[in-house]
Amino acid sequence: MKRRVPVHAVRNGAAAACALALYYSVPVGWVFALDSWPGRVVGVVVFVASVAGLGWLVWRRIERLLEESTALGERVDGVLLVLCIVCVVFALVYYRMEQLHPNQFAGLETRTDALYYTLVTLGTVGYGDIHAVGQGARIVTMVQIVFDLVVLGTLLAIVTTSVTSRIRAASEVSAAARDTTR
Repeated sequence: MKRRVPVHAVRNGAAAACALALYYSVPVGWVFALDSWPGRVVGVVVFVASVAGLGWLVWRRIERLLEESTALGERVDGVLLVLCIVCVVFALVYYRMEQLHPNQFAGLETRTDALYYTLVTLGTVGYGDIHAVGQGARIVTMVQIVFDLVVLGTLLAIVTTSVTSRIRAASEVSAAARDTTR
């Protein structure tokens, strides 16, 4: 008998493949005239607004995932999709930051290094071969750590809610089965 691949596995694989293709193809070598102080101020404002906007969008998605009574797999898929996209964004930020300010990281030189650092930070592994040295890199890494904790907490809440509702439904069924003698 042929075994079918679940749709969510294909969807997650396609999302990861598209995210990696985007990550390795984004032109980040463009130089903008941000050397003067007004350009730096605009750069910081745009960065903060982008992080705030991204945080708000992720928060809204997480709220919807927690409120909706969809299947567990669909809810987890939604969180994994958001996580995949945000990992690519953080990796691009780290890579671009290292290009513009070479002393922000120790050991980060390529896009693969930046993606590796992002995933090691997400996994809370911290091998130490690549690490933030500059204040800007540390701030962005802290933002990622907070985001990672929220996402991991959300995944835990989704799984816990699903298990709790299944246990409750099973106990209601068994209680109804015992009550049939009346």
